[in-house]
Amino acid sequence: MQQIVNKFNIEGIWHFTDRANIDLIKQHGGLLSHAELLRRNVVIPAPGGNDWSHDADHCKGLDEYVHLAFVDDHPMLYAAKQDGRIQNPIWLKIKIAVLQIPGVLYSADVSNKSGIPALNAEEAATQIDFEVLFTWLDWRDSLIQQRLRAARKSEILVPDFVPIDYIMGWKNG
Repeated sequence: MQQIVNKFNIEGIWHFTDRANIDLIKQHGGLLSHAELLRRNVVIPAPGGNDWSHDADHCKGLDEYVHLAFVDDHPMLYAAKQDGRIQNPIWLKIKIAVLQIPGVLYSADVSNKSGIPALNAEEAATQIDFEVLFTWLDWRDSLIQQRLRAARKSEILVPDFVPIDYIMGWKNG
């Protein structure tokens, strides 16, 4: 994955949340997986996922991971805003070094979607369309638009916890 990071000059990755969740993130020292939040009996003021997505994550074991995105334009934020789960969205910029945490996985589509496998770094490097995410292309081309829509759904899955010192900053969502 480091070769991809270098090739496309990826400076950080992203996690969307609601401003209402920031105090909990600080209190717990970072971003916790949904399973860890449940183990600690933490009630999330504004969850990004709905019951269906949490159940789907649990069925695939993905509730043990913090879900991140390569770009600050993941379609799941749109869904969370439309459902009213997130009303004051922000994007947390995460240090690229998070990819070095042991056990990080990737997905080339929304990770809890049926039939979508979790990928290791080598598989992700060939199955995620990094070119369309990180280079200028002719956005008027419908095939390019289709590639971008698909690639934006890719995810980075970090086991259990992203420590707060990996959070570089934030911006409005």
